[in-house]
Amino acid sequence: MTKIEIAGRIIGEEHPPFVIMEAGINHEGQFDKAIQLVDAAIENGADCIKFQCHITEEEMIPTDMKPGGISEERLWDIIKRCELSADEEKKVQAYCGQRGILYLSTPFSRAAADRLASMGVPAFKIGSGECNNYPLIDHIARMGRPIILSTGMNDIPSIARSVEIMRGNGCPFMLMHCTSMYPTPYDKVRLQAMVELKETFGVPIGLSDHSKGIYTCLGAVALGASVLEKHFTVSHDWPGPDIPVSIDPAELKELVAGSRAIWQARGGTKTVLFEEQPVIDFAYATVVTIGAVRAGEVFTRDNLWVKRPGTGRILAKDYESVLGKKAVRDLHANVHVNPEDIAV
Repeated sequence: MTKIEIAGRIIGEEHPPFVIMEAGINHEGQFDKAIQLVDAAIENGADCIKFQCHITEEEMIPTDMKPGGISEERLWDIIKRCELSADEEKKVQAYCGQRGILYLSTPFSRAAADRLASMGVPAFKIGSGECNNYPLIDHIARMGRPIILSTGMNDIPSIARSVEIMRGNGCPFMLMHCTSMYPTPYDKVRLQAMVELKETFGVPIGLSDHSKGIYTCLGAVALGASVLEKHFTVSHDWPGPDIPVSIDPAELKELVAGSRAIWQARGGTKTVLFEEQPVIDFAYATVVTIGAVRAGEVFTRDNLWVKRPGTGRILAKDYESVLGKKAVRDLHANVHVNPEDIAV
């Protein structure tokens, strides 16, 4: 499976990178902010904007746990505050449809998956925390819609079980490499792990990135990433636990342009292009006299060398083959030597 299709968009190495902006919970549960995120994603070239579908009571039990390293606020309070109601989610989805950007959302519970299914989402994005939640993956895969699965905090054997479930249900899917550190230091990104996923499972791959900026996403494209996902904010002045690892509209615009440029540039083989001929004509060195040479005189390093332009008929690579041979006619200094000037 070298490609998947989501809402008419083909995702695979033969197509430009599919850029997902992870709005996540950066709206802090405020509908107006969610709409601002949609507008900013559209205006700066994203293909898709993805939210998170949280129904707090369905995805966790009451807890005082704090998301270490991310926030000092209780996890329950963060999720509860950042919920969008079912009606608000439908309105955001409808707005995305009106404005022509793909809407996706990540379910964190069976109830959330069912809500999204009832909304008619064309695909599911499953987060790294659910990569080994095999009951939930099976529940979603049975719906038969394409799945984009992030794989942070999971190794190959763990991912393999999820792949088995999706394949067993005949579900199209792709895998996203991810490091679940916020932010991810560059030396922990491990882009080669993304390539390992492709070689191991033979499916389209991408990068869900939590490092600062867009550098690692651009590197991922060079290595074959078909999907790029970054947390996204309208402003770094907004509050929220994911804002520090989010890119802003200017960075999104650069990511879209850069990823498509790198996609166009990758591939190919080391051959000489027809289009390089104009440069060859002036850049190549060809064999020339560096002093007058009389008919019958031997070509030596003292009277023969290589110079530009490359319009002569004996290239520099064949210089040695001319040495020791004789000229058949008088030649001035600084003229190209051609095959008919050389005695056989």
